[in-house]
Amino acid sequence: MKRIVILGAGESGAGAAVLAKKEGFDVFVSDMSAIAPRYKQMLDDRQIAWEENQHTESLILSADEIIKSPGIPDTAPMMKKVKAAGIPVISEIEFAGRYTTSKMICITGSNGKTTTTSLIYHIFKAAGYDAGLAGNIGHSLALQVAEEPHEYYIIELSSFQLDNMYQFRANIAVLLNITPDHLDRYDNQMQNYVDAKMRIVQNQTPEDAFIYWNDDPIIQRELQKYQIPSIHYPFSELKGKGCIGYIEQGQYTIEKPTPFNMELEQLSLTGRHNIYNSLAAGIAGNIAGIKKEIIRQSLSDFPGVEHRLEKVCTVRGVQYVNDSKATNVDACWYALDSMKTKVVLILGGKDKGNDYTPIKPLIREKCSALVYLGADNTKLHQNFDEMGISVRDTHSMKDCVAACYELAQPGETVLLSPCCASFDLFKNMEDRGEQFKELARNL
Repeated sequence: MKRIVILGAGESGAGAAVLAKKEGFDVFVSDMSAIAPRYKQMLDDRQIAWEENQHTESLILSADEIIKSPGIPDTAPMMKKVKAAGIPVISEIEFAGRYTTSKMICITGSNGKTTTTSLIYHIFKAAGYDAGLAGNIGHSLALQVAEEPHEYYIIELSSFQLDNMYQFRANIAVLLNITPDHLDRYDNQMQNYVDAKMRIVQNQTPEDAFIYWNDDPIIQRELQKYQIPSIHYPFSELKGKGCIGYIEQGQYTIEKPTPFNMELEQLSLTGRHNIYNSLAAGIAGNIAGIKKEIIRQSLSDFPGVEHRLEKVCTVRGVQYVNDSKATNVDACWYALDSMKTKVVLILGGKDKGNDYTPIKPLIREKCSALVYLGADNTKLHQNFDEMGISVRDTHSMKDCVAACYELAQPGETVLLSPCCASFDLFKNMEDRGEQFKELARNL
């Protein structure tokens, strides 16, 4: 019996274990941290062996194949031993893809993934399609394939997931943008990160579709290197350059495969970045054959995504906005670009090799104050103190929100759009956003 070892017992790891057990493998799960009770129960109910707070080398290196959770870097000590042993390593998505013939709609990009994935799912569900939400959001793809199969899967893919995907095929691939992110995981080499993102089109056939932002200079450069046989559906903010999705005279327009348009002001999502997200989602629905009126209605009534430009409350005439998902500089740029008032901007966290230069002009134009929130704010001081804007240095969300309350004037916006990962002070991006919302609402 072939032995599969799964490293990491979160949503993807536990789901992969369930599918591996169903398919008749000898399965073992190992996690260097404590395993959440619900995942222990999931494994125990199916008689899957597991360990937590350790990696037992003999039990892991006896594997024929290893499924690695995306959060584990290749530089981890056990991964080095796995590589030295020559054991193949794949992702949960790659493994799940072997056991389903469902249509895969896959979305990646440095920014906008979650919003676009959620919007496509919203469109498919409104159309009555049998669709599952998976990848970085939703439930494990492997678990759904094992126990709750769907005809379509809408999958948000990070670069980490794409790294360990080899034979998996996206029937519709969406590439929103490529800007610097996670460079600490890619030897601070931008091209390594770019190569990971471009893996979304590997294995596509002439029957498949590739939707991408035509104005992204990195995507344009990379397209010169690849022979991608799928049908191309480029989109842009403005008509031209062969784009089939664009905005013209206040009209949201898609030319192919079926002509479609609606008033731009009817889109539920606002801001330039959300025009791109809405174009990508509308094209995906159009390719899938969803009726125009359903796409139109779905683009109009989509409620948005938690932690992404989420309006929290207004206190003393000040609007508080939670954009905790903005974990890189480009995401913060789009958030600032969408602001119509002066902003008290919260920055900071675990730096991922950020270059803050692109946001400095917008900070100079739009920000009345900056509040740093991190375990170590040295790099923020070095980049922004010289700009002559009021600055506060904080190391907890409680102190951060208190500083914002003091600094913000009526008519301004307090914007949590931190440019950084959350792991220095918080469990994750969601924890950071939840703490911000709770403290803001309690002001």
